[in-house]
Amino acid sequence: MNRHAVYHRPKSNYCFAYDNDKVYIRLRAAKGDVDKSILIYGDKYDWNKNKKIAMKLTCCDKDFDYYTAVIKPPNNRLSYYFTLESGEEKYHYTEWGVFKKLKEDEIPNHLFNFPYINNIDIHRVPEWTKDAIFYLIFPERFNNGDSSINPKNVKAWGGKPKRDNYFGGDLKGITEKLDYLNQLGVNAIYMTPIFKANTNHKYDTTDYMEIDPCFGDKDTLKKLVKEAHKREIKVILDAVFNHCGYLFKPFQDVVEKGKNSKYYDWFYIRKWPLEKKPPSYEAFAFEAHMPKLNTENPELKEYILNVAKYWIEEAHIDGWRLDVANEIDHQFWRDFRKVVKAAKEDAFIIGEIWHDSLPWLMGDQFDSIMNYPVTNACIQYFAYNNINHTEFKELINNIRMRYTKQVNEVVFNLLDSHDTSRFLTKCGGDTKKLMLASGFMLTLPGAPCIYYGTEIGMEGNDDPDCRKPMDWDEDNWDNDLFNFYKSLIALRKEHIALRRGSFKWIDIDSDVISYIREFEDEKILILINNSDESKSVKLDDDVNSLIDLLNHEVITLDKKNLNLMLNSHDIKILSI
Repeated sequence: MNRHAVYHRPKSNYCFAYDNDKVYIRLRAAKGDVDKSILIYGDKYDWNKNKKIAMKLTCCDKDFDYYTAVIKPPNNRLSYYFTLESGEEKYHYTEWGVFKKLKEDEIPNHLFNFPYINNIDIHRVPEWTKDAIFYLIFPERFNNGDSSINPKNVKAWGGKPKRDNYFGGDLKGITEKLDYLNQLGVNAIYMTPIFKANTNHKYDTTDYMEIDPCFGDKDTLKKLVKEAHKREIKVILDAVFNHCGYLFKPFQDVVEKGKNSKYYDWFYIRKWPLEKKPPSYEAFAFEAHMPKLNTENPELKEYILNVAKYWIEEAHIDGWRLDVANEIDHQFWRDFRKVVKAAKEDAFIIGEIWHDSLPWLMGDQFDSIMNYPVTNACIQYFAYNNINHTEFKELINNIRMRYTKQVNEVVFNLLDSHDTSRFLTKCGGDTKKLMLASGFMLTLPGAPCIYYGTEIGMEGNDDPDCRKPMDWDEDNWDNDLFNFYKSLIALRKEHIALRRGSFKWIDIDSDVISYIREFEDEKILILINNSDESKSVKLDDDVNSLIDLLNHEVITLDKKNLNLMLNSHDIKILSI
Protein backbone atom coordinates (compact mmCIF):
# COMPACT_ATOMS: atom_id res chain seq x y z
CA MET A 1 0.00 0.00 0.00
CA ASN A 2 1.20 3.49 -0.85
CA ARG A 3 1.30 4.97 2.63
CA HIS A 4 2.41 8.37 1.32
CA ALA A 5 -0.92 8.80 -0.48
CA VAL A 6 -3.04 8.28 2.65
CA TYR A 7 -4.37 11.61 3.90
CA HIS A 8 -6.85 13.02 6.38
CA ARG A 9 -7.09 16.24 8.36
CA PRO A 10 -9.67 17.18 11.03
CA LYS A 11 -11.55 20.46 10.84
CA SER A 12 -11.26 20.64 7.08
CA ASN A 13 -13.02 19.31 4.00
CA TYR A 14 -11.94 15.88 5.31
CA CYS A 15 -13.76 16.26 8.63
CA PHE A 16 -16.59 18.72 9.20
CA ALA A 17 -19.90 19.06 11.02
CA TYR A 18 -22.84 19.26 8.64
CA ASP A 19 -25.32 19.99 11.42
CA ASN A 20 -25.64 19.41 15.15
CA ASP A 21 -25.85 15.65 14.71
CA LYS A 22 -23.71 14.64 11.74
CA VAL A 23 -19.98 14.77 11.16
CA TYR A 24 -18.61 13.82 7.74
CA ILE A 25 -15.30 11.96 7.73
CA ARG A 26 -13.32 11.54 4.50
CA LEU A 27 -10.16 9.59 3.84
CA ARG A 28 -7.92 9.73 0.79
CA ALA A 29 -5.86 6.80 -0.47
CA ALA A 30 -3.99 5.95 -3.68
CA LYS A 31 -6.32 4.93 -6.46
CA GLY A 32 -7.18 1.23 -6.30
CA ASP A 33 -4.88 0.74 -3.34
CA VAL A 34 -7.24 0.05 -0.44
CA ASP A 35 -9.68 -2.85 -0.34
CA LYS A 36 -11.39 -1.85 2.87
CA SER A 37 -11.40 1.23 5.08
CA ILE A 38 -12.75 1.09 8.64
CA LEU A 39 -13.35 4.10 10.87
CA ILE A 40 -12.97 3.46 14.60
CA TYR A 41 -14.47 6.28 16.64
CA GLY A 42 -15.67 7.24 20.08
CA ASP A 43 -15.48 9.73 22.94
CA LYS A 44 -11.91 10.24 24.11
CA TYR A 45 -13.13 10.30 27.71
CA ASP A 46 -14.91 6.98 27.24
CA TRP A 47 -12.78 5.32 24.58
CA ASN A 48 -13.60 1.77 25.71
CA LYS A 49 -17.03 2.20 24.12
CA ASN A 50 -15.61 2.96 20.66
CA LYS A 51 -17.47 1.81 17.56
CA LYS A 52 -16.50 0.71 14.06
CA ILE A 53 -18.05 1.60 10.74
CA ALA A 54 -17.08 0.66 7.19
CA MET A 55 -16.37 3.70 5.05
CA LYS A 56 -17.88 3.92 1.57
CA LEU A 57 -15.82 4.53 -1.55
CA THR A 58 -17.37 7.84 -2.60
CA CYS A 59 -15.46 8.66 -5.77
CA CYS A 60 -12.03 8.81 -7.34
CA ASP A 61 -9.97 11.26 -9.34
CA LYS A 62 -6.85 10.75 -11.45
CA ASP A 63 -4.65 9.64 -8.56
CA PHE A 64 -6.79 9.01 -5.48
CA ASP A 65 -9.81 7.22 -4.03
CA TYR A 66 -11.98 9.02 -1.50
CA TYR A 67 -13.82 7.20 1.28
CA THR A 68 -16.61 8.71 3.39
CA ALA A 69 -18.41 7.93 6.63
CA VAL A 70 -21.19 9.95 8.26
CA ILE A 71 -21.50 9.54 12.02
CA LYS A 72 -23.18 11.02 15.06
CA PRO A 73 -20.47 11.73 17.64
CA PRO A 74 -21.16 10.51 21.14
CA ASN A 75 -21.61 13.46 23.49
CA ASN A 76 -20.74 15.86 20.61
CA ARG A 77 -17.07 14.86 21.00
CA LEU A 78 -15.23 12.74 18.49
CA SER A 79 -11.91 10.89 18.54
CA TYR A 80 -11.05 8.40 15.81
CA TYR A 81 -8.54 6.57 13.67
CA PHE A 82 -8.64 4.37 10.56
CA THR A 83 -7.84 0.75 9.73
CA LEU A 84 -6.95 0.12 6.09
CA GLU A 85 -6.79 -3.29 4.40
CA SER A 86 -4.85 -3.83 1.22
CA GLY A 87 -4.61 -7.44 0.07
CA GLU A 88 -3.18 -9.44 2.97
CA GLU A 89 -1.84 -6.31 4.66
CA LYS A 90 -3.53 -4.29 7.36
CA TYR A 91 -2.54 -0.77 8.43
CA HIS A 92 -3.62 1.70 11.09
CA TYR A 93 -3.75 5.41 10.35
CA THR A 94 -3.68 7.89 13.23
CA GLU A 95 -2.65 11.50 13.70
CA TRP A 96 0.93 10.24 13.99
CA GLY A 97 0.93 8.44 10.63
CA VAL A 98 0.46 4.98 9.14
CA PHE A 99 1.50 1.93 11.15
CA LYS A 100 1.36 -1.80 10.65
CA LYS A 101 1.00 -2.39 14.37
CA LEU A 102 -0.49 -0.35 17.18
CA LYS A 103 -0.24 -1.07 20.88
CA GLU A 104 -3.75 -1.00 22.25
CA ASP A 105 -2.83 1.12 25.26
CA GLU A 106 -1.12 3.74 23.05
CA ILE A 107 -4.03 4.31 20.67
CA PRO A 108 -5.78 7.01 22.77
CA ASN A 109 -2.58 9.07 22.72
CA HIS A 110 -2.57 9.74 18.98
CA LEU A 111 -6.14 9.72 17.77
CA PHE A 112 -7.54 12.24 15.32
CA ASN A 113 -9.90 14.61 17.10
CA PHE A 114 -12.92 16.69 16.28
CA PRO A 115 -13.02 18.10 19.81
CA TYR A 116 -16.63 19.30 19.99
CA ILE A 117 -19.56 20.23 17.74
CA ASN A 118 -19.97 23.87 18.63
CA ASN A 119 -23.18 25.17 17.14
CA ILE A 120 -21.69 28.55 16.27
CA ASP A 121 -18.94 26.91 14.18
CA ILE A 122 -21.27 24.92 11.92
CA HIS A 123 -21.38 26.32 8.41
CA ARG A 124 -25.06 26.90 7.71
CA VAL A 125 -25.81 28.10 4.20
CA PRO A 126 -29.04 29.98 3.38
CA GLU A 127 -31.77 27.42 2.77
CA TRP A 128 -33.18 29.23 -0.26
CA THR A 129 -29.90 29.00 -2.13
CA LYS A 130 -30.27 25.21 -2.41
CA ASP A 131 -33.20 25.88 -4.73
CA ALA A 132 -31.76 28.93 -6.50
CA ILE A 133 -31.27 29.24 -10.25
CA PHE A 134 -29.30 32.43 -10.91
CA TYR A 135 -29.22 34.77 -13.89
CA LEU A 136 -26.13 36.97 -14.28
CA ILE A 137 -26.81 40.48 -15.59
CA PHE A 138 -24.28 43.07 -16.76
CA PRO A 139 -26.61 46.07 -16.22
CA GLU A 140 -25.14 48.40 -18.86
CA ARG A 141 -25.84 45.83 -21.55
CA PHE A 142 -29.14 44.21 -20.52
CA ASN A 143 -31.94 46.67 -21.31
CA ASN A 144 -32.36 50.43 -21.64
CA GLY A 145 -35.44 51.38 -19.65
CA ASP A 146 -34.85 55.11 -19.18
CA SER A 147 -33.17 56.96 -22.03
CA SER A 148 -33.26 60.25 -20.07
CA ILE A 149 -30.32 59.06 -17.95
CA ASN A 150 -28.24 57.74 -20.83
CA PRO A 151 -24.54 58.59 -20.63
CA LYS A 152 -23.10 60.91 -23.23
CA ASN A 153 -22.39 59.50 -26.69
CA VAL A 154 -24.47 56.38 -26.03
CA LYS A 155 -24.30 53.89 -28.91
CA ALA A 156 -27.25 52.34 -30.71
CA TRP A 157 -28.43 49.18 -28.94
CA GLY A 158 -26.87 46.09 -30.43
CA GLY A 159 -23.65 47.71 -31.58
CA LYS A 160 -20.15 46.37 -31.09
CA PRO A 161 -19.01 46.56 -27.46
CA LYS A 162 -15.74 48.22 -26.62
CA ARG A 163 -14.02 48.68 -23.29
CA ASP A 164 -15.11 52.31 -23.07
CA ASN A 165 -18.43 52.62 -24.92
CA TYR A 166 -21.98 52.73 -23.55
CA PHE A 167 -25.37 51.44 -24.68
CA GLY A 168 -27.61 52.77 -21.91
CA GLY A 169 -28.66 49.70 -19.98
CA ASP A 170 -30.05 50.58 -16.55
CA LEU A 171 -31.96 49.30 -13.51
CA LYS A 172 -35.36 50.30 -14.86
CA GLY A 173 -34.53 48.23 -17.92
CA ILE A 174 -33.95 45.19 -15.71
CA THR A 175 -37.23 45.81 -13.87
CA GLU A 176 -39.05 45.88 -17.21
CA LYS A 177 -37.67 42.44 -18.05
CA LEU A 178 -38.53 40.67 -14.79
CA ASP A 179 -41.49 38.99 -16.48
CA TYR A 180 -39.08 37.62 -19.08
CA LEU A 181 -36.98 36.16 -16.27
CA ASN A 182 -40.15 34.67 -14.78
CA GLN A 183 -40.94 33.14 -18.15
CA LEU A 184 -37.45 31.65 -18.33
CA GLY A 185 -37.90 30.33 -14.81
CA VAL A 186 -34.89 31.74 -12.94
CA ASN A 187 -35.48 32.78 -9.33
CA ALA A 188 -32.36 34.79 -8.49
CA ILE A 189 -30.43 37.64 -10.12
CA TYR A 190 -26.77 38.51 -9.70
CA MET A 191 -25.93 41.95 -11.09
CA THR A 192 -22.41 43.21 -11.68
CA PRO A 193 -21.65 46.55 -9.91
CA ILE A 194 -24.24 49.31 -9.94
CA PHE A 195 -22.58 51.93 -7.72
CA LYS A 196 -21.23 55.23 -8.97
CA ALA A 197 -18.15 54.72 -11.14
CA ASN A 198 -16.43 56.04 -14.28
CA THR A 199 -16.53 52.94 -16.51
CA ASN A 200 -19.25 50.90 -18.17
CA HIS A 201 -18.43 47.91 -15.95
CA LYS A 202 -18.44 49.93 -12.68
CA TYR A 203 -15.65 47.96 -11.01
CA ASP A 204 -13.92 51.29 -10.25
CA THR A 205 -16.28 52.55 -7.55
CA THR A 206 -16.16 56.26 -6.76
CA ASP A 207 -19.10 56.33 -4.34
CA TYR A 208 -20.28 53.18 -2.56
CA MET A 209 -23.36 54.90 -1.14
CA GLU A 210 -24.86 56.03 -4.45
CA ILE A 211 -26.26 54.22 -7.47
CA ASP A 212 -24.52 55.25 -10.69
CA PRO A 213 -26.71 57.98 -12.25
CA CYS A 214 -26.55 56.15 -15.59
CA PHE A 215 -28.36 53.26 -13.90
CA GLY A 216 -30.87 55.20 -11.79
CA ASP A 217 -30.97 56.00 -8.10
CA LYS A 218 -31.80 54.38 -4.78
CA ASP A 219 -35.52 54.41 -5.50
CA THR A 220 -34.91 52.69 -8.84
CA LEU A 221 -33.00 49.93 -7.07
CA LYS A 222 -35.65 49.61 -4.36
CA LYS A 223 -38.36 49.25 -7.00
CA LEU A 224 -36.32 46.62 -8.85
CA VAL A 225 -35.83 44.58 -5.68
CA LYS A 226 -39.47 44.99 -4.64
CA GLU A 227 -40.76 43.89 -8.05
CA ALA A 228 -38.30 40.99 -8.13
CA HIS A 229 -39.40 39.83 -4.71
CA LYS A 230 -43.05 39.96 -5.84
CA ARG A 231 -42.06 37.40 -8.46
CA GLU A 232 -40.09 35.36 -5.89
CA ILE A 233 -36.78 36.40 -7.44
CA LYS A 234 -33.85 37.13 -5.12
CA VAL A 235 -31.37 39.92 -5.90
CA ILE A 236 -27.60 39.79 -5.27
CA LEU A 237 -25.33 42.81 -5.72
CA ASP A 238 -21.64 42.92 -6.63
CA ALA A 239 -19.30 44.36 -3.98
CA VAL A 240 -15.91 45.74 -5.01
CA PHE A 241 -14.00 46.08 -1.75
CA ASN A 242 -10.54 45.00 -2.88
CA HIS A 243 -10.05 48.26 -4.75
CA CYS A 244 -11.83 51.49 -5.61
CA GLY A 245 -11.85 53.96 -8.47
CA TYR A 246 -9.12 56.57 -8.90
CA LEU A 247 -11.71 59.32 -8.33
CA PHE A 248 -12.93 57.84 -5.04
CA LYS A 249 -12.89 60.95 -2.81
CA PRO A 250 -10.66 59.51 -0.06
CA PHE A 251 -8.08 58.55 -2.69
CA GLN A 252 -8.26 61.99 -4.25
CA ASP A 253 -7.62 63.41 -0.81
CA VAL A 254 -4.40 61.37 -0.73
CA VAL A 255 -3.51 62.57 -4.23
CA GLU A 256 -3.79 66.13 -2.96
CA LYS A 257 -2.39 65.92 0.58
CA GLY A 258 -0.18 62.83 0.71
CA LYS A 259 0.69 61.75 4.27
CA ASN A 260 -1.28 64.69 5.62
CA SER A 261 -4.47 63.05 4.37
CA LYS A 262 -6.47 61.23 7.03
CA TYR A 263 -7.12 58.59 4.37
CA TYR A 264 -3.47 57.88 3.60
CA ASP A 265 -3.54 54.48 5.32
CA TRP A 266 -6.74 53.46 3.53
CA PHE A 267 -4.42 52.57 0.65
CA TYR A 268 -0.99 51.04 0.01
CA ILE A 269 1.11 54.05 -0.98
CA ARG A 270 4.73 53.40 -2.00
CA LYS A 271 5.74 57.03 -2.59
CA TRP A 272 4.22 60.46 -2.97
CA PRO A 273 3.56 62.50 -5.08
CA LEU A 274 1.66 59.66 -6.70
CA GLU A 275 2.60 58.39 -10.13
CA LYS A 276 0.42 56.44 -12.51
CA LYS A 277 2.86 54.86 -14.97
CA PRO A 278 3.64 52.59 -13.30
CA PRO A 279 1.44 53.28 -10.26
CA SER A 280 3.38 54.26 -7.13
CA TYR A 281 0.66 52.60 -5.08
CA GLU A 282 -0.77 49.09 -5.06
CA ALA A 283 -3.58 48.63 -7.54
CA PHE A 284 -5.75 45.84 -8.88
CA ALA A 285 -3.83 44.06 -11.66
CA PHE A 286 -1.46 47.08 -11.91
CA GLU A 287 -4.38 49.19 -13.21
CA ALA A 288 -3.67 52.75 -12.05
CA HIS A 289 -7.38 53.67 -12.07
CA MET A 290 -8.13 50.97 -9.46
CA PRO A 291 -6.13 51.64 -6.24
CA LYS A 292 -6.12 48.74 -3.80
CA LEU A 293 -7.87 49.29 -0.47
CA ASN A 294 -6.19 48.49 2.85
CA THR A 295 -9.01 46.56 4.55
CA GLU A 296 -6.89 46.20 7.71
CA ASN A 297 -7.32 49.90 8.37
CA PRO A 298 -9.99 50.23 11.11
CA GLU A 299 -11.66 53.36 9.69
CA LEU A 300 -11.86 51.97 6.16
CA LYS A 301 -13.06 48.65 7.49
CA GLU A 302 -15.88 50.32 9.41
CA TYR A 303 -16.81 52.32 6.30
CA ILE A 304 -17.04 49.22 4.07
CA LEU A 305 -18.93 47.14 6.62
CA ASN A 306 -21.45 49.95 6.89
CA VAL A 307 -21.82 49.84 3.10
CA ALA A 308 -22.55 46.11 3.21
CA LYS A 309 -25.13 46.57 5.95
CA TYR A 310 -26.68 49.70 4.43
CA TRP A 311 -27.79 48.19 1.12
CA ILE A 312 -29.34 45.17 2.80
CA GLU A 313 -31.35 47.39 5.13
CA GLU A 314 -32.06 50.17 2.62
CA ALA A 315 -32.92 48.17 -0.51
CA HIS A 316 -33.57 44.69 1.00
CA ILE A 317 -31.08 42.95 -1.26
CA ASP A 318 -30.49 39.25 -0.62
CA GLY A 319 -26.72 39.04 -0.54
CA TRP A 320 -23.37 39.99 -2.00
CA ARG A 321 -21.02 38.67 -4.64
CA LEU A 322 -17.49 39.72 -3.66
CA ASP A 323 -15.08 40.83 -6.35
CA VAL A 324 -11.41 39.73 -6.14
CA ALA A 325 -12.29 38.17 -2.80
CA ASN A 326 -9.05 36.22 -2.44
CA GLU A 327 -6.86 39.34 -2.21
CA ILE A 328 -8.57 40.70 0.90
CA ASP A 329 -7.55 39.60 4.39
CA HIS A 330 -9.49 36.78 6.03
CA GLN A 331 -10.25 38.73 9.19
CA PHE A 332 -12.07 41.35 7.16
CA TRP A 333 -14.27 38.67 5.64
CA ARG A 334 -14.96 37.14 9.05
CA ASP A 335 -16.20 40.49 10.29
CA PHE A 336 -18.03 41.08 7.02
CA ARG A 337 -19.96 37.84 7.48
CA LYS A 338 -21.01 38.82 11.01
CA VAL A 339 -22.32 42.19 9.85
CA VAL A 340 -24.15 40.81 6.80
CA LYS A 341 -25.74 37.88 8.62
CA ALA A 342 -26.83 40.18 11.46
CA ALA A 343 -28.53 42.43 8.91
CA LYS A 344 -30.14 39.50 7.09
CA GLU A 345 -29.70 36.00 8.44
CA ASP A 346 -30.26 34.25 5.10
CA ALA A 347 -28.18 36.64 2.99
CA PHE A 348 -26.02 34.77 0.47
CA ILE A 349 -22.28 35.52 0.36
CA ILE A 350 -20.43 34.47 -2.81
CA GLY A 351 -16.71 35.02 -3.30
CA GLU A 352 -15.09 35.53 -6.67
CA ILE A 353 -12.22 33.07 -6.43
CA TRP A 354 -11.03 31.12 -9.46
CA HIS A 355 -9.02 28.46 -7.61
CA ASP A 356 -9.34 26.04 -4.68
CA SER A 357 -11.14 28.14 -2.07
CA LEU A 358 -11.40 25.99 1.06
CA PRO A 359 -9.85 28.59 3.45
CA TRP A 360 -12.79 30.91 2.71
CA LEU A 361 -15.47 28.21 2.93
CA MET A 362 -15.31 26.77 6.43
CA GLY A 363 -18.30 28.69 7.76
CA ASP A 364 -16.67 31.86 9.03
CA GLN A 365 -16.45 33.76 5.73
CA PHE A 366 -18.31 32.85 2.51
CA ASP A 367 -21.24 30.57 1.74
CA SER A 368 -20.11 29.86 -1.80
CA ILE A 369 -17.68 30.75 -4.57
CA MET A 370 -17.93 31.10 -8.32
CA ASN A 371 -17.03 27.59 -9.38
CA TYR A 372 -14.71 28.33 -12.29
CA PRO A 373 -12.88 24.98 -11.93
CA VAL A 374 -16.14 23.27 -13.00
CA THR A 375 -16.48 25.84 -15.78
CA ASN A 376 -13.04 24.88 -17.08
CA ALA A 377 -13.78 21.16 -16.83
CA CYS A 378 -16.93 21.69 -18.92
CA ILE A 379 -14.97 23.71 -21.48
CA GLN A 380 -12.38 20.96 -21.84
CA TYR A 381 -14.96 18.18 -22.13
CA PHE A 382 -18.02 19.60 -23.86
CA ALA A 383 -16.60 22.51 -25.87
CA TYR A 384 -13.11 21.37 -26.83
CA ASN A 385 -13.29 17.57 -26.49
CA ASN A 386 -9.78 17.67 -25.01
CA ILE A 387 -10.54 15.10 -22.32
CA ASN A 388 -12.50 11.87 -22.31
CA HIS A 389 -15.48 11.06 -20.12
CA THR A 390 -13.35 9.35 -17.45
CA GLU A 391 -11.01 12.33 -17.16
CA PHE A 392 -14.01 14.65 -16.95
CA LYS A 393 -15.56 12.66 -14.11
CA GLU A 394 -12.23 12.61 -12.27
CA LEU A 395 -11.94 16.38 -12.58
CA ILE A 396 -15.47 16.89 -11.24
CA ASN A 397 -14.77 14.48 -8.36
CA ASN A 398 -11.56 16.28 -7.46
CA ILE A 399 -13.40 19.61 -7.34
CA ARG A 400 -16.27 18.20 -5.25
CA MET A 401 -13.88 16.70 -2.72
CA ARG A 402 -12.29 20.12 -2.15
CA TYR A 403 -15.33 21.33 -0.24
CA THR A 404 -17.77 20.35 2.47
CA LYS A 405 -21.19 18.93 1.69
CA GLN A 406 -22.99 22.17 2.53
CA VAL A 407 -20.73 24.16 0.20
CA ASN A 408 -21.27 21.68 -2.64
CA GLU A 409 -25.01 22.09 -2.16
CA VAL A 410 -24.84 25.81 -3.02
CA VAL A 411 -21.59 26.26 -4.95
CA PHE A 412 -22.10 28.80 -7.75
CA ASN A 413 -21.85 26.78 -10.97
CA LEU A 414 -21.58 28.63 -14.29
CA LEU A 415 -20.51 28.04 -17.89
CA ASP A 416 -19.62 31.63 -18.77
CA SER A 417 -19.72 35.15 -17.37
CA HIS A 418 -18.84 38.77 -18.04
CA ASP A 419 -15.19 37.77 -17.41
CA THR A 420 -15.02 34.92 -19.96
CA SER A 421 -15.77 34.33 -23.59
CA ARG A 422 -19.22 32.89 -24.08
CA PHE A 423 -19.52 29.13 -23.88
CA LEU A 424 -21.24 28.87 -27.26
CA THR A 425 -18.29 30.65 -28.85
CA LYS A 426 -15.91 28.15 -27.25
CA CYS A 427 -18.13 25.44 -28.76
CA GLY A 428 -17.55 26.91 -32.23
CA GLY A 429 -21.23 27.88 -32.36
CA ASP A 430 -22.39 24.28 -31.88
CA THR A 431 -25.57 24.59 -29.78
CA LYS A 432 -25.70 20.82 -29.18
CA LYS A 433 -22.50 21.09 -27.15
CA LEU A 434 -23.91 24.03 -25.19
CA MET A 435 -27.10 22.05 -24.52
CA LEU A 436 -25.14 19.12 -23.10
CA ALA A 437 -23.05 21.37 -20.87
CA SER A 438 -26.16 23.25 -19.72
CA GLY A 439 -27.92 19.97 -19.05
CA PHE A 440 -25.01 18.90 -16.91
CA MET A 441 -24.84 22.21 -15.01
CA LEU A 442 -28.58 22.32 -14.32
CA THR A 443 -28.65 18.73 -13.01
CA LEU A 444 -25.48 19.09 -10.91
CA PRO A 445 -25.54 19.83 -7.17
CA GLY A 446 -25.05 23.51 -6.48
CA ALA A 447 -26.64 26.82 -7.49
CA PRO A 448 -26.50 27.08 -11.31
CA CYS A 449 -26.07 30.47 -12.96
CA ILE A 450 -26.95 31.46 -16.54
CA TYR A 451 -25.16 34.42 -18.11
CA TYR A 452 -27.62 36.76 -19.80
CA GLY A 453 -28.17 35.85 -23.45
CA THR A 454 -26.62 32.40 -23.27
CA GLU A 455 -30.16 30.99 -23.27
CA ILE A 456 -30.94 32.53 -26.68
CA GLY A 457 -27.64 31.68 -28.37
CA MET A 458 -25.59 34.85 -27.95
CA GLU A 459 -21.90 34.51 -28.75
CA GLY A 460 -18.84 36.57 -27.91
CA ASN A 461 -15.11 36.27 -27.39
CA ASP A 462 -13.25 37.57 -24.34
CA ASP A 463 -14.02 40.95 -22.75
CA PRO A 464 -15.35 43.21 -24.18
CA ASP A 465 -16.94 41.00 -26.85
CA CYS A 466 -18.66 38.84 -24.22
CA ARG A 467 -20.50 41.94 -23.00
CA LYS A 468 -22.69 42.61 -26.02
CA PRO A 469 -26.11 44.19 -25.48
CA MET A 470 -28.85 41.63 -24.88
CA ASP A 471 -30.60 40.86 -28.17
CA TRP A 472 -34.32 41.47 -27.58
CA ASP A 473 -35.25 40.79 -31.22
CA GLU A 474 -36.84 37.35 -30.92
CA ASP A 475 -36.35 36.76 -34.63
CA ASN A 476 -32.64 36.43 -33.84
CA TRP A 477 -33.12 33.94 -31.01
CA ASP A 478 -32.34 30.27 -31.14
CA ASN A 479 -35.78 29.21 -29.94
CA ASP A 480 -34.85 25.54 -29.65
CA LEU A 481 -32.09 26.54 -27.25
CA PHE A 482 -34.36 28.93 -25.35
CA ASN A 483 -37.06 26.29 -24.94
CA PHE A 484 -34.43 23.76 -23.88
CA TYR A 485 -33.27 26.11 -21.11
CA LYS A 486 -36.88 26.68 -20.04
CA SER A 487 -37.43 22.93 -19.87
CA LEU A 488 -34.24 22.31 -17.88
CA ILE A 489 -35.08 25.06 -15.40
CA ALA A 490 -38.65 23.82 -15.03
CA LEU A 491 -37.42 20.26 -14.36
CA ARG A 492 -34.96 21.47 -11.74
CA LYS A 493 -37.70 23.45 -9.99
CA GLU A 494 -40.21 20.61 -10.23
CA HIS A 495 -37.95 17.78 -9.03
CA ILE A 496 -36.34 18.16 -5.63
CA ALA A 497 -33.86 15.39 -6.44
CA LEU A 498 -32.27 17.69 -9.05
CA ARG A 499 -31.80 20.42 -6.45
CA ARG A 500 -31.16 18.65 -3.17
CA GLY A 501 -30.60 15.01 -4.03
CA SER A 502 -27.45 12.95 -3.58
CA PHE A 503 -25.08 12.66 -6.55
CA LYS A 504 -23.64 9.36 -7.75
CA TRP A 505 -21.87 8.39 -10.97
CA ILE A 506 -23.14 5.24 -12.66
CA ASP A 507 -20.77 3.25 -14.88
CA ILE A 508 -23.11 1.83 -17.50
CA ASP A 509 -21.21 2.70 -20.66
CA SER A 510 -17.60 3.62 -21.31
CA ASP A 511 -18.45 6.67 -23.43
CA VAL A 512 -21.61 8.01 -21.77
CA ILE A 513 -21.71 10.31 -18.76
CA SER A 514 -24.27 8.84 -16.37
CA TYR A 515 -25.23 9.75 -12.83
CA ILE A 516 -28.16 9.56 -10.45
CA ARG A 517 -29.68 12.31 -8.32
CA GLU A 518 -31.75 10.84 -5.52
CA PHE A 519 -33.86 12.38 -2.76
CA GLU A 520 -36.09 10.19 -0.58
CA ASP A 521 -38.41 8.35 -3.02
CA GLU A 522 -37.39 10.36 -6.09
CA LYS A 523 -34.64 8.96 -8.29
CA ILE A 524 -33.50 10.59 -11.53
CA LEU A 525 -30.95 9.19 -13.99
CA ILE A 526 -29.08 11.59 -16.28
CA LEU A 527 -27.38 10.26 -19.43
CA ILE A 528 -25.17 12.46 -21.60
CA ASN A 529 -23.66 11.28 -24.89
CA ASN A 530 -20.93 13.78 -25.75
CA SER A 531 -19.81 12.02 -28.93
CA ASP A 532 -20.52 12.09 -32.65
CA GLU A 533 -21.92 8.56 -32.58
CA SER A 534 -25.15 7.07 -31.25
CA LYS A 535 -24.74 4.95 -28.15
CA SER A 536 -26.67 1.99 -26.86
CA VAL A 537 -26.75 2.05 -23.05
CA LYS A 538 -27.50 -1.10 -21.07
CA LEU A 539 -29.52 -0.39 -17.95
CA ASP A 540 -29.79 -2.37 -14.72
CA ASP A 541 -32.06 -5.40 -14.61
CA ASP A 542 -34.33 -3.84 -11.96
CA VAL A 543 -35.39 -1.01 -14.28
CA ASN A 544 -38.84 -1.70 -15.72
CA SER A 545 -39.88 1.62 -17.16
CA LEU A 546 -38.57 5.15 -17.42
CA ILE A 547 -40.16 8.56 -17.75
CA ASP A 548 -38.30 10.80 -20.17
CA LEU A 549 -38.76 14.10 -18.34
CA LEU A 550 -37.53 16.31 -21.18
CA ASN A 551 -39.81 14.76 -23.79
CA HIS A 552 -42.70 13.92 -21.43
CA GLU A 553 -43.00 10.30 -22.47
CA VAL A 554 -42.91 6.87 -20.85
CA ILE A 555 -40.25 4.45 -22.07
CA THR A 556 -41.14 0.79 -21.55
CA LEU A 557 -38.19 -1.58 -21.68
CA ASP A 558 -38.11 -5.12 -22.96
CA LYS A 559 -36.78 -7.37 -20.19
CA LYS A 560 -34.80 -9.26 -22.83
CA ASN A 561 -33.19 -6.09 -24.07
CA LEU A 562 -32.55 -3.39 -21.47
CA ASN A 563 -30.68 -1.17 -23.91
CA LEU A 564 -31.56 2.48 -24.34
CA MET A 565 -30.45 4.36 -27.44
CA LEU A 566 -28.87 7.81 -27.18
CA ASN A 567 -28.32 9.83 -30.33
CA SER A 568 -25.06 11.70 -30.82
CA HIS A 569 -24.80 14.77 -28.54
CA ASP A 570 -27.93 13.73 -26.71
CA ILE A 571 -29.04 14.13 -23.10
CA LYS A 572 -31.76 12.20 -21.33
CA ILE A 573 -33.16 13.04 -17.92
CA LEU A 574 -35.07 9.98 -16.76
CA SER A 575 -37.24 9.32 -13.74
CA ILE A 576 -36.64 5.72 -12.64
